Amino acid sequence: MKRVIGFVLPLALLAVGASGETLINAAGATFPYPMYSKWFDEFHKKYPDVQINYQSIGSGGGIKQVTEGTVDFGAADVPMTPELMKTFTEKRKCNILHFPTVMGADVLSYNVPGVTQELNFTPEAIAGIFLGKITKWNDPALTQANPGVKLTGNPIVVIHRAEASGTTYIFVDFLSKISKEWETKVGRAASVQWPVGLGSKGNEGVAGQIKQTPYSIGYIELIYAVQNNMSYGKVKNPAGVFVKASLAGVSAAAAGAIKEIPDDFRVSITNAPGKDSYPISSFTWLLVPDKIADPTKKKAITELLKWVLSDGQNMTEVLSYARLPKAVVAKEQKAISKIQ
Repeated sequence: MKRVIGFVLPLALLAVGASGETLINAAGATFPYPMYSKWFDEFHKKYPDVQINYQSIGSGGGIKQVTEGTVDFGAADVPMTPELMKTFTEKRKCNILHFPTVMGADVLSYNVPGVTQELNFTPEAIAGIFLGKITKWNDPALTQANPGVKLTGNPIVVIHRAEASGTTYIFVDFLSKISKEWETKVGRAASVQWPVGLGSKGNEGVAGQIKQTPYSIGYIELIYAVQNNMSYGKVKNPAGVFVKASLAGVSAAAAGAIKEIPDDFRVSITNAPGKDSYPISSFTWLLVPDKIADPTKKKAITELLKWVLSDGQNMTEVLSYARLPKAVVAKEQKAISKIQ
């Protein structure tokens, strides 16, 4: 999916070219795409002269393109590993900065004909389904967590992402924390060798595949389930509470990480403690080089970051994303000065 969105900064801020237009290319995560689309549209209304071409291609693609230098900044739901950051530095002769923009949640969406209730999923059941060990909807791991719900013996059809994806990383990061078998056999990465299932590209593709496939289950970002009117279940958190994904649940998951968030903002908040925490929650990041040679682009990108951390945060909840904690925003505002 590709979307071109424009915005402009005043001439006092930007030395625009002869055409009166500055083009900024960006690419990456589909997880925050609905939020980024809204933000860039609103920014366009305020500043109509800078064009941002954002391609929603997945976190793996965003990391690759920003490393190759084919985009001005990337976007990912998975923090870059030390190895990837080293590769970036070697290729680009500068460092990469992570800027959290918003928080969201992966949900387990399902298409089970005849079932209208919200299903409960234990960590053990989720791991079992995606390991290929739980193969039918009436498996005891599911029926015991859902008393009173008529689950039949139809085979479970697992749907997962086909490409490197931050949405995948969030999900398998959670699975690696709750299942030693998953951690040792599959592990956590933006792209993994799935033990079972069918692959689709993008959150959009997985959502569409679930809707079209009876008795299927897959993981998608919350807003895609909401916008498509899809069923999604509650997940049992470390406190033993079945929690449905919500803004409050995502914020509760982040609360425990705030005090220890590192200076580079690379932190995981999956399976967080607390009775209100939704366990498959995450930050999502913009990946920005700390050296931008073009002064016009540098000004545009830094002003965009400032706007996202201020006015932009007031637009998150309508799209089912949780706004950043104030302590994180304050820390990020200082980090913008690292861009040279």
